[in-house]
Amino acid sequence: MTWVKTILSELFGLFVDDGNFAVAILLWIGAVWFLSLNILDLVRWNGVVFFCGLALILIESTIRRARR
Repeated sequence: MTWVKTILSELFGLFVDDGNFAVAILLWIGAVWFLSLNILDLVRWNGVVFFCGLALILIESTIRRARR
């Protein structure tokens, strides 16, 4: 049965290399979606806010990975 666990782990690893990075992206997507529904002025800036947040997440992940 350990072979099934190994296969699933490897399959997950193909798509998600860094779990914290993936979770941060999902949280950011949810936050921008929630804010865009509740703050009407943000609708014009959705793309910019979304891009800047993803860029910051990528920079933080890159710095954290480089320190290892």
